[in-house]
This record gives sequence, C-alpha cells and structure tokens, in this order.
Amino acid sequence: MIFIYYTLSVSIFAFILIAYDKYVAKIQKRRIPEKTLLTFVLIGGTIGSGLAMLTFRHKTAKNSYLWKFWGIVILQIGVLYLLFTNGLLRF
Repeated sequence: MIFIYYTLSVSIFAFILIAYDKYVAKIQKRRIPEKTLLTFVLIGGTIGSGLAMLTFRHKTAKNSYLWKFWGIVILQIGVLYLLFTNGLLRF
C-alpha cells in the first residue's frame, strides 16, 4: 500500500513540474532542466509525467527526451516484473 501512495505522490508532483515547465517555456523564463524532469520519472513519477506530456503537449516533439523517457519506462516495467515474479512486491 505504501508503494501505491508513494507512486501517486511522486506522479502528482511530476505532473505539476511538467505543467510548470510548459508554463515557463511559454513566457520564456528559466526552465526546469530535463535531468530534473527525468529524475522524477525514474523515481516513480512515470504516470504523472506521461499524462502531463500528453495533456500539455510538452516534450512530445523532443526525440532525445522521449528516448530517455521510454527507456526509463521499459526499465521500470522490467524491475516491477522481476519484483512481482519473485514475490518481493505484492498488492
């Protein structure tokens, strides 16, 4: 249950970060580094980041970001698969 709350919290924060980055991009202010955005994807904000990318159409045309994003998603799927199949993570 803690895993779900953690993932939900990080996803909400990642969603807000991408929304804010889109806002500052429009008004041409200092942006949030991609490294920071991808860190939140890596630590569990994948769903929130993905939804924000689709909602705000942000970072969807930048191939280097998308490759890193989808690489992290594939890595997370693999780790979750291993955790579930070995009984280390349960819902």
